[in-house]
Amino acid sequence: MFIETVPEERAGGPLAAYYEQQRAAWGFLPNYAAAFSTRPEVAVAWNALNKAVRDGMDRRRFEIATIGAARALRSTYCIAAHSAFLRDVCGDEPTMVTIAEDPSGAALSAQDRAVYEFAAHVAQDAAAVTQSDVDRLKDLGLSDGDIADVVFAAAARCFFTRVLDGLGAQLDAETAATFAPEVLASMVVGRPPVEDQGAGPG
Repeated sequence: MFIETVPEERAGGPLAAYYEQQRAAWGFLPNYAAAFSTRPEVAVAWNALNKAVRDGMDRRRFEIATIGAARALRSTYCIAAHSAFLRDVCGDEPTMVTIAEDPSGAALSAQDRAVYEFAAHVAQDAAAVTQSDVDRLKDLGLSDGDIADVVFAAAARCFFTRVLDGLGAQLDAETAATFAPEVLASMVVGRPPVEDQGAGPG
């Protein structure tokens, strides 16, 4: 981490509660948690936003959109974490592997590919989105609400990836270890995992 953060053993109050919540969710304290140690209230607000977006839409679509946006934003951390969610929470390892093997999304089904590419477009250059981009999704069966949800997922990911990469958070070795080496290698598009540099948690 590029800034001095508060370690778990010195955390108190809201920060201690946030760390405890993150440890309970992951089974370990993820490196990104320390990025919020100076402002735990921001972490709480982020959790609320992320949950509202995620829980208000199809979970599998959320993960595909988030991976597409994270790849456009060159976030190794978020690609890996949400690939793991797609595999483990959604039970869709085949789609996770398909994206890893061809990160362009070309091998996905038509609807999944459109969601993946649209989320990447929003994350990379939202001002360049056109009506035809939206109409493509409508033609593939998405409603106006579905499309807005994909935009919410991509836009939210912009915030989180910039916090993590801007402060130097690296993908946890625990998460990295759940992927085959060749699959993990396809996810390293920006800042490398902790194990790649032999560093410890930030």
